[in-house]
This record gives sequence, structure tokens and C-alpha cells, in this order.
Amino acid sequence: MVFCVTCLFLKRQRTAFSSFSRLLPSIVRGQLILWSGSHSLLGDKSGLNPNCFALKMARSPLILVALICLVPLVCHSFSPESPTGRRILVLVDDLAIKSSHSLYFKSLSSRGYELDFKLADDPKIALQRYGQYLYDGLVLFCPTVERFGGSIDQASILDFVDTGHDLIIAADVQSSDLIREIATECGADFDEDPVAMVIDHVNYANPENEGDHTMIASDNFIKSDIILGSAKIEAPVLFQGIGHSLNPANSLVFKVLSASPAAYSANPKAKLSNPPALSGSDISLVSVMQARNNARILICGSLSMFSNRLFRSEVQKARSSTRLEKSGNEQFLTEISKWVFHERGHLKAVNVRHHKSGDEDEPAVYRIKDDLEYSVEIYEWSGISWEPYVADDVQVQFFMMSPYVLKTLSSNGKGVYSTTFKVPDVYGVFQFKVEYEKLGYTTLSLSKQIPVRPFRHNEYERFITAAYPYYGAAFSMMAGFFLFSFTHLYNK
Repeated sequence: MVFCVTCLFLKRQRTAFSSFSRLLPSIVRGQLILWSGSHSLLGDKSGLNPNCFALKMARSPLILVALICLVPLVCHSFSPESPTGRRILVLVDDLAIKSSHSLYFKSLSSRGYELDFKLADDPKIALQRYGQYLYDGLVLFCPTVERFGGSIDQASILDFVDTGHDLIIAADVQSSDLIREIATECGADFDEDPVAMVIDHVNYANPENEGDHTMIASDNFIKSDIILGSAKIEAPVLFQGIGHSLNPANSLVFKVLSASPAAYSANPKAKLSNPPALSGSDISLVSVMQARNNARILICGSLSMFSNRLFRSEVQKARSSTRLEKSGNEQFLTEISKWVFHERGHLKAVNVRHHKSGDEDEPAVYRIKDDLEYSVEIYEWSGISWEPYVADDVQVQFFMMSPYVLKTLSSNGKGVYSTTFKVPDVYGVFQFKVEYEKLGYTTLSLSKQIPVRPFRHNEYERFITAAYPYYGAAFSMMAGFFLFSFTHLYNK
């Protein structure tokens, strides 16, 4: 009966239940907050909305109990243990982008993402409410926005990333200073000329457009199966937009799609009188960054690159007779979005253990020269489930101010990494440290502290081998003294 009543209620209150699902973490903490999506469930200032979902629940204890039973199911979908199935906010300049770029959005929706489209200047938009983030990812398809609406600004977006959330930035010609500044904070510096575009007279696309060399066909991809997938991207990617350079002081950002050595950035409608600020392979068309907290960012200088028009467009490089029926844009951007939203390259470490060889329990302290075993389990998210991660470059350090022991962990092929070593002949407070950084993968940083003591007075060997010369010297002195005394007393 409870199930039937619940199903009937959910059928009538889909919108309210969606709001309630976002309230569950607060309810679990004992805080009932009355809000729903982008608008408040509270009515006008004069009083409560008579149709308030919370009031209806209060009048229906049976329904409230049934919905509370669903708490574990709904909360599980927001678990950080499952990187997929997350809610993404898409900010656009014009809602027409929702249809003109529908193929890209459809690829996200088909993989379980819930997209929430808002105008960038909507006064009601917000990334968080009552101290909780409403979204796990942010897509900025609003290159010309001068100021965000609601409570969103540059600082709030950077805080969003600092708390471990993912970000996609699509700039374009005439991009606003706001978008440029956000990209600069992420390590990408766009060309300062607001009308500059990337031009390539050698690798432009579609030779029939002889006068326009701003439509570039590029296949200078990063060599990483984790970021771009194992399937080779056969067709070049079409790009028409602005280029950017990477901040050399930022080691976390790197190019995914680069321009050719013949490319440069300039105003295509003006005669080039001075050397371009950006030129050659220094120009990055698409870049990504993985922050130290494993938040991932995609920076692209072309909004049209995501459009249905370029997804379906034929492509032919200049000076090439091969004409492909479809560009590589869809495959390239779909694969890179899987990386950005942690469908690939997401690692987790569990069951970190260490103990003396032959024992099973973890001791509170080690003694110098003890033989010990260290193990950790590492898994990788495959997009569906956690699979054992197999590699031969995971190392552990036994660290005190500097590593005294550095050992490569051996894998059993099932995600378990282990090694054995002898505790160094130095006592103090040590740490087991695993610092694993690999291109395209989330960073693993594990640390476990353990003290190391010297031998106790009753733990040393009774006779030390190294002291045998001293033992011999002492006994020889005693024997010599005895012989000398005997000879002195009894010799006439």
C-alpha cells in the first residue's frame, strides 16, 4: 500500500520530488530547508505558499515515511564513489545554442548527465545554496557575457573549481574580459586582440573557400589514450576561433589540440603589419588542466567547434585529395568530455595496510631493521564500475625529511600493489607515502605515519660479532697479566 501511494504521489509531484532529492543531504543532517531548484518554495513575503511541498508532506505522514525510505537510493546517486550521473549547469548567451549544439548535449545526456540550461545573465542562477553546491559540473557556453547573473561571478566559479568540481570554457571571437580572466586563472592566456583569430594558410579546411583560412583542419592531438580514448581519431578536427598560449608557470595545464607551425593569430580582415603575438605550435586550440584537487577544466577557443554544423561537416585539408564525410569534432569532443567528467582516468586507493613480515596486525611502532610488508589496492573507474588498475610505476616511500626507502610496488593484476623491505637503521617518526602522478589520471596522495624505535637494552645480541677484537684484547690482557705475575713471583 505504501508503494502504491508513493507512486501516485510521485506521478503528481515530479517537480517537487526532484527538489526534495536535492534536499535529502540537509534532511539527513537534521535540517529541513524549504527550497526548490531555482525558485523558493516559500511564497510571497506575506506567508508560506499553501501548495508548499513540505506542508503537504507534513499532512501526509505515510508519504513522508515512504520518501524517507528512499534516502539511501537518492543519496547514492550523489556519492563521490560514482563519478558519473551528475548534475551539470550549462550557461549560454542565447537559448538557441541548446538546439544548434544539440548533438554535443545529447552525447552528455545519453551518458546519464542531467543538464540544466540557464541564460548567463539570469538573475536567479546560483552554484550553491545554503552552503551546498547544486551542481557537480559547469559549462560556460557564453563567450560574450560581461557579467553573470545571480550570485555567480569569477570568484565563485574559481571557488567551484577549488572545491573539486569540473569546468568547461568555450571562448570565441569578441570574448568578454570576464571569460578571458577566468581562462587566465586556469593557465590559458587568450590573444589580447579582441578580433584576432587563428589563421593557417597551409592547413586550412575546404579548399573551395580559398579566401578564408580561418577554418582550420587540425590533427595535432595529444598522444594519450586516457584523455582521447583508445580509438584513433581518423578525421581532422575543424576549428574556427581564437588561440591561446599556456602559462609556463602553470605545470598543470597542457595542450590537447595544437595549431600547426604555419599558424598565427591575427585579425583576418586587416593587413598584418607587425609580427603576431602568437604563432606556430605555441598556439593551443584546446587545452585541459587537472588541478591538484583533481578538478578538471577544458578550455577551448571556439564555441562553433561544439556546433552541429561542424559535427556533421565534411572535411578536406588543403593540398590533400582526401575528402572525409565527417569531421573529427564529435569524436574528439565526446572523448575529451568523458575525461573532463571523470569517466576515464579516475583512480581511487583503498585498504592501505602495513605490518611486520609474518604478522597480520598493523603495529603501533616498528623497530629498526624490522622486515615489513606494505600493500594498497588501486582501482580505476571504467565509466560503469571500478576495475583493477594495472601499472608498473607505482612507488612507495618510507619517508622522514627525505625518503630512506623507495620501492616500486608489484601488482598481482587484480588491483593489489605490495612490496617488502627492511626498516632502515634510523629511528624517528616515518611516513609511508605514495605520490602517484601520471598524465591523464587523477593524483593519488597517500600518507600514513608510523614511529620507529631503536633496540631496547635487552634486544641486542649477547655477543656482537664486530666486538670480537675488543673481547680478544681484554682476555689477552688478563692472560698476559696472569703470566707476568706468575713469572715475577716464582722465577728466581
